[in-house]
Amino acid sequence: MVTQKSTRAVGIGRVLIAVYALLALAATGRSVFQIAEQFDEAPLAYSLSALSAVVYIVATIALVKRGTTSYALAWATISFELIGVVVVGLMTALDPELFPDDTVWSFFGRGYGFVPLVLPVLGLLWLVRTRPAGVGPARVGRAGVDPAGVDPAGVDSSSRGDADR
Repeated sequence: MVTQKSTRAVGIGRVLIAVYALLALAATGRSVFQIAEQFDEAPLAYSLSALSAVVYIVATIALVKRGTTSYALAWATISFELIGVVVVGLMTALDPELFPDDTVWSFFGRGYGFVPLVLPVLGLLWLVRTRPAGVGPARVGRAGVDPAGVDPAGVDSSSRGDADR
């Protein structure tokens, strides 16, 4: 039995997945330690670190797996990650007292070299570039025909005459 590789796990996608896996490991280790040893000191911050770890784990798995469901899951988790790092980053920048201790997303991921801020942007760009066929809205050009020659109903129009396009 031959297993097909995910189209997202080639080239720069492998690097992206490796960075997600590394961040998943780092965030998981940090949150497990914080929750086990210091949870009463900053429960919100440590819970957010655990949430970010789960997001990184799910995003990593979704990026590796093939299929439209995995693609949608990757899109959702990476979008959530971007929103989380921006919201938590703004909250910690505007009112540092809200979080007595840093989270993975505090100050836009400053403790991780701002990788948590840059990574979801790169991840979303990669997902756009590697979108599986049949996912997302069709780009409609002249006369309702996709520039690739497929009309919104999915009929190949490349063999039609120019009058039909």
